[in-house]
Amino acid sequence: MPDLVVTSRFVVPEAELSERFSRSSGPGGQGVNTTDSRVELSYDVARAPSVPEHLRERLLSRLAPRLADGVLTIAASEHRNQLANRRAARERLAQLLREASAPPPPKRRPTRPTRGSQERRLAGKKQRGEIKRGRAGRFD
Repeated sequence: MPDLVVTSRFVVPEAELSERFSRSSGPGGQGVNTTDSRVELSYDVARAPSVPEHLRERLLSRLAPRLADGVLTIAASEHRNQLANRRAARERLAQLLREASAPPPPKRRPTRPTRGSQERRLAGKKQRGEIKRGRAGRFD
C-alpha cells in the first residue's frame, strides 16, 4: 500500500507502519472463523523519523490517552475482508494524526456584555420573579 499522507508536509512512509492481523468477530458466517480480517495498525509516534520535530510534542500530548509507550494503535474490523479493513485503519490513523497535529485555535479575546444584553437579562429575571410571586398565594 502507498505511503500515508496526513498533510501536504507530513507523510508517513509505509515502512514506519506495522500491521497485525487476527480473526474478527461479527458477521461473516463460517468464514469469520478462518479469515484473519481484523487489522491492528501501529505507528510509533515518539520515535518515528517522519514526524517533524515541531509536531512531535503536540502529537504526543494530544494523543497521550491513546498511546502505549509512544505507539498509536488503530484496530479495524468493521469490514468482512482484510483489504477493506486495512484501508479503514489507515484512513482512521491519518484522520487522528491530522486532528492532533492541527495548530491550536487562537486565544479568545475576553469581551464584556453590552448594555442592551444586560438590560434584557435583568428584564427577563424580573418577569420570571413576577410569575413566581403570582403563584405564592394560590394554594392556601
